[in-house]
Amino acid sequence: MLNNRNLYYLPLFLVIIGIGALHSFTPGDQIFLHETYRRLSYFPIIVGAILFGVRGGLIMAATTSLAFIPHLHLFHQMNHEFYLSELTEIGLYFIAGLVVGIIANKESRLRMQYQDLSTQLDKSYKQLHQESKLLLEVEEQLRTSQKLSALGQLSASLAHEIKNPLASIRGTAEIFLDEFPQGHPKHEFAEILLKETSRLTNTVEEVLQFSKQQPQTTRPVKQEALQTVLTRVTTLLDHKFRKKDITIHTEISTDTGHLEIDSDRMAQVFINLLLNSVQTLAPRGNIYIRSRLHDGMLAMEFADDGPGVDPALVKTLFTPFITGQANGTGLGLAISSKIMESLHGSLTHADREQGGACFTLTLPI
Repeated sequence: MLNNRNLYYLPLFLVIIGIGALHSFTPGDQIFLHETYRRLSYFPIIVGAILFGVRGGLIMAATTSLAFIPHLHLFHQMNHEFYLSELTEIGLYFIAGLVVGIIANKESRLRMQYQDLSTQLDKSYKQLHQESKLLLEVEEQLRTSQKLSALGQLSASLAHEIKNPLASIRGTAEIFLDEFPQGHPKHEFAEILLKETSRLTNTVEEVLQFSKQQPQTTRPVKQEALQTVLTRVTTLLDHKFRKKDITIHTEISTDTGHLEIDSDRMAQVFINLLLNSVQTLAPRGNIYIRSRLHDGMLAMEFADDGPGVDPALVKTLFTPFITGQANGTGLGLAISSKIMESLHGSLTHADREQGGACFTLTLPI
């Protein structure tokens, strides 16, 4: 019942000694008082049996009987019949201690069984909770798989329709590139148009492969300097920056600007991250792009001073079809993360110390 229950023996012994002293110092003709003391003697016996079971009940009964001896001697001298009656009371003390102790022992065993049952129920509840959580995760994965399957079917039907116009746009871009030779003010834009058309064609194919959960096919990798790819992307999105008066702050270290990267795939990642910031930023916002070398890896940060990512979406940030944007598809970050994985790199998110979001991509040199 309580820790250190043995401490209860002392007060019970003191009560028994006190009752025995009252018997001894009370005149024998005070029958009412002696009867009261005799009834009080059951109190430590019952309490001892409840606390300590049969053993405690019998110990208290034996102690009470010893304390009762002076009282018995008094009645033995006064009246033999009263002596026999009081002597019988000792037997009742032992019977009371034994009966109550047996009941207490049974109650203690039942309490232990209930505790074991409660522990088992608690374990079963936790296991059921874990299994329910796992079931919910499996259901969520099933829903995502169904969406991916639907996207795969839709992509297959749209791929042909998208590629045909892209081929026409590419042909037009090649004509513009011939009409605007190197050195012409519009040559750069014609070149960007041609490159972005090729990149968009590759992106359509990658989205199709992503939706079908198929490994990406081997294709020629075009390598360009990081600074070149980033400049082309920011030029391509310049009209979106100007529309919201967004300022781009770049800090590309000299030891990273010349590094060769997969221009098409990394351009797609850069565009997704920058568009993600543009959609969340208020007018006159800021985007910060920083690159550095860290532990033999290229690390690039795309940060902004916007409202940041909703905490409810952090865990599912790179999950397809989950987005915090009203008109978003939920594929930009998912595709970017998959691209980084295919390049043996990673894409992570953290809150910016000054406020806003910060996405960090790492890539082997």
